[in-house]
Amino acid sequence: MKVWQGPQHPGVTGNMALELVTSGDEIVDLKTHVGYLHRGFEKLMERRKWIQNFPLVCRICVPEPDFNEYLYAAATEELAGIEIPERAVWIRTLNLEMARLTSFLMWLGGQAGAFGMGTIGQWTVTMRDFMLDLFEELTGGRIYHMYIVPGGVRGDVPQGWFSHVLTTLKNVEKVLDDIELVLFNNAVFKKRAVGLGVITPDMVDYYGITGPNARASGVARDIRKDRSYLIYDKLDFDIITGISIGVDSDIFGRTRLRAAEMRQSISLIRQMIDKMPEGPVHVSPPNVLHWKIPAGETYLSAECTRGEYGYYIVSDGSDKPRRVYVRGPSYTHAVALFEHMAPGTNIADTAGLMVSLHTYPPEIER
Repeated sequence: MKVWQGPQHPGVTGNMALELVTSGDEIVDLKTHVGYLHRGFEKLMERRKWIQNFPLVCRICVPEPDFNEYLYAAATEELAGIEIPERAVWIRTLNLEMARLTSFLMWLGGQAGAFGMGTIGQWTVTMRDFMLDLFEELTGGRIYHMYIVPGGVRGDVPQGWFSHVLTTLKNVEKVLDDIELVLFNNAVFKKRAVGLGVITPDMVDYYGITGPNARASGVARDIRKDRSYLIYDKLDFDIITGISIGVDSDIFGRTRLRAAEMRQSISLIRQMIDKMPEGPVHVSPPNVLHWKIPAGETYLSAECTRGEYGYYIVSDGSDKPRRVYVRGPSYTHAVALFEHMAPGTNIADTAGLMVSLHTYPPEIER
């Protein structure tokens, strides 16, 4: 029998349809269908001036817009030969780790909700809202920040903002304690999540798996360490893998690993606040409305919550990009990997399996 889930489905973050062939309640085959949210971002960027793309790129990925801002800004700076102040580099890194934590909170509520634990979703939404308050205080925007710009960041941190961040992190930690107690000791969650959706190490390279999905299988791969950018080489942290925390690469293990990475982000934010240097936060590029970047090409990537997020940008020397290609991890995880893993599972576990891969369909629609 053929069953359709979506394109509006509570187990899918965004508009994406799943075409399932079932035998009883078991999935025999699954095909993903995207295209419901295509907005042509990459083509639009070729028709706009360099600076005009900044309000655009952050809309590619709503839960984590800051990575798009950073990668586009850093790529244009590299092509234009612009060096930004040290304090701006630190603030950018702080901004990205806050974005990681905020995105993880959104994901964790969805993962618990996919297995019928709505209470945890209420807790994570509340904590995420507190994190958005911090972004609003810093940038003026809750969702789309447009804070990381060519030459640094748009403005310095407000007075007292660091203390607000530290207070919020304490509250997030308390809620994480409660979530881990309730979720990881829940018999129903353990029975359904343990052994489901296993990712083996040999699948990582075959399917191009990155981020927590790869690390849960025991592959120690993290761009923040492997190809260190910003100031990650000055921070104290280790790559967390399924082996290092003693879990398998199933849904239960991936959930445990992401919870550990949330605590790691909290630790990194505290380190940056403690070591934050003084100084300017921005250098002015040439007149941005008539900005012509020298011809060249570059690829930059960063470690977002879902894996490797990259920008490949080509300049032909004009006031507009010649080509912008966005490499998001969701396409690999939501299409190739998900279609491979779904057959043989119960139809009731479709949402839980997809959320465990941390896919975001709007990121696919570029």
